[in-house]
Amino acid sequence: MDFLNSLNDEQKNAVMHTEGPVMIIAGAGSGKTTVLTKRISYILSQNLAKPYEILALTFTNKAAKEMKLRIEKLVGSQAHSLWMGTFHSIFSKILRFESHLLGFSHSFTIYDTDDAQSLIKTIMKELNMDTTKIKPAAVYKTISSSKNKLIDASKFEEIYANNNVFTEQVSIIFKVYEKRCKDANAMDFDDLLVYTCILFQNFPEVLAKYQQKFKYILIDEYQDTNHVQYLISRMLAEGHQNICVVGDDAQSIYGFRGADIQNILNFQKDYPQSKTFKLELNYRSTSTIVNAANNIIANNEYQLEKNCFTINEEGEKIKIIENFNDVEESQKIANYIREQKVRYGYLNEDFAILYRTNAQSRLLEDALRKVGIPYRIYGGLSFYRRKEVKDALAYLKLAVNPYDEEAIKRVINYPARGIGDTTLEKLLQFASENNIRLWDVIYNIRQFGLNRFTVAVENFAKLIAYNYQNVQTMNAYEAAQMVIKNSGILNELKNSDDPQDHARWENVIELMNAAQEFMNRVNENENSLSYFLQEASLFTDQDEQDDGNTDKVTLMTIHAAKGLEFTSVVIAGLEEGLFPNVMYKLDQKNLEEERRLFYVAVTRAKKHLALTYAKNRLRYGNLDRTDTSRFIYEIDSQFIEMPSQRMTPINSQNINENNKFTGINLVKLKQLQPNTANIANKNDFQADPIDAIQIGCRVEHFKFGKGIVINLEGKNEEKKAIVNFDSAGQKTLMLKFAKLKVIN
Repeated sequence: MDFLNSLNDEQKNAVMHTEGPVMIIAGAGSGKTTVLTKRISYILSQNLAKPYEILALTFTNKAAKEMKLRIEKLVGSQAHSLWMGTFHSIFSKILRFESHLLGFSHSFTIYDTDDAQSLIKTIMKELNMDTTKIKPAAVYKTISSSKNKLIDASKFEEIYANNNVFTEQVSIIFKVYEKRCKDANAMDFDDLLVYTCILFQNFPEVLAKYQQKFKYILIDEYQDTNHVQYLISRMLAEGHQNICVVGDDAQSIYGFRGADIQNILNFQKDYPQSKTFKLELNYRSTSTIVNAANNIIANNEYQLEKNCFTINEEGEKIKIIENFNDVEESQKIANYIREQKVRYGYLNEDFAILYRTNAQSRLLEDALRKVGIPYRIYGGLSFYRRKEVKDALAYLKLAVNPYDEEAIKRVINYPARGIGDTTLEKLLQFASENNIRLWDVIYNIRQFGLNRFTVAVENFAKLIAYNYQNVQTMNAYEAAQMVIKNSGILNELKNSDDPQDHARWENVIELMNAAQEFMNRVNENENSLSYFLQEASLFTDQDEQDDGNTDKVTLMTIHAAKGLEFTSVVIAGLEEGLFPNVMYKLDQKNLEEERRLFYVAVTRAKKHLALTYAKNRLRYGNLDRTDTSRFIYEIDSQFIEMPSQRMTPINSQNINENNKFTGINLVKLKQLQPNTANIANKNDFQADPIDAIQIGCRVEHFKFGKGIVINLEGKNEEKKAIVNFDSAGQKTLMLKFAKLKVIN
């Protein structure tokens, strides 16, 4: 078994301890996949089980395929017979054999998300429900979330039906949806888990068969399992008790999808006889990056104890890049990448720029284009290709050119205004048969005698005509602001029940910001909406070209970056409200998940890491002051490098004279890691009630030390204190999280 020789002692012990419950806590870059594949290979090589007696569950097909290939290299073709795959693929396989017990045939159809939402939309129309007020996507998400808590339609009605109008409507739809899927011999993605759980709970003889069959169960990324996945794995493991879970609680970042970190935190309680192995040696990153990551995650209360370390070189310090605004931030990031390429001879593909929200990519894309650095958007569309951005751009195009037929077709009924597909087809047919442009038909609808379409079509025509008449005297930002506001897109997204629409709303706002930024860098003769659309169109065309070049800088959200690694990583937008993100209520649970997300971002870097933030960020056409993210302050100052005082803004002509950029000086460097002398221990620190915090009183914070309250903002749960700390300078703190103590 030569394949064991390359393992360190803890890895080898984790591979060879095959009997009984096992938890492998695998820190970032610690060789998790290697241990998992070699553990399976070891079981096979020792003839402890046949390949079809091993169940290995993953979260992506890519991970399953990679592991299978690695195992095949070690033990040969028997790897083909492993029951290895995603939860959904494995359980659908089981259901094919047993579905008759649940009232389905073995040839049942699997509905993907689009299929499910389409069915829900059809049901809503049949029930005469307004799909513009209650979105099918929001209904689907609610049903999906309920199923993953094992709440079916009947139980949902019992618990939620009388809560509000939305849940009342969902309850009605849920019942019909459940029946229609069954009638159609179809299961959606959630059903594949739910029905497997029901199968095992209701048919003990079937459960016993699979308990006996699977001698060894291995689960990758156990911290990402939800309630149903947890229940199924527990039921299956009751047979041989040989369950091995691999994961890292510090990388649990999918709570918003239903993942429950308690599954991994409670493993030892679920299996008191379990053996735990900690893979703490990081093979990926420099010691500076590993130690900084340890600093960060140490601030979380709910975690499994481990101390990651590395034998790699110390490496460069983490670079902190302060910026006057978000435009400068993107420009400095582009220049930083260009400088590192020259200094170290790196390729573009060695770099990744990570951000908290998709809307941040727009300025980064622009900056990289301007310096000629090719990039790719990983796990998402380029900014100008996103649906909500294209919808808004269609309205802008019509404000400049009402004859743009493609733009008309795209938004004539978005947001919904009662012009359905049939009406649009009739209008197109009339225009074609009479050789008239579509806009002329729409604008002169009464003259053509199309009376049954008059009201809705006329209202659309008036909107477009109004925009067209008014943008002629406006600059690009004024025009974009007016047109997008008039379109109704912002209200549509803002009032949506679909959580994803918040991010889409941010993207539309970012398009308006793009128009403002465009104005700041062009002369007065070229600052019209037409010129802005021309530039945006050229960017879009460039995005869609496939030049076959794989040497590109990667842009992605941090969620998409999990499991990946890069030589050099930049994490952008480290500001309070953006990261940690205020989209989620920042109670302890959500704040700790945001911190784990930052930990994941930091540990993607192998050799170089840069953290950037803007002191001002453009929103609604105005520069809003921002506070530096608390996460930066959680890194010990010995691991960071601040920029010199000689730093100057890249586009100084865009900087307001009253807000001159000064860079971060030595005083700021000292402030970054506050003097903690005489500060109470965090665990012993007793905070005073929020009402005790008043303007002018002296307070103490367990990290920032002593200071004076100079102002209070907001009310109740949103109340904030602005405190001028003796060592850490001025901070704005949310009182429900700050834990301040009044002192004399």
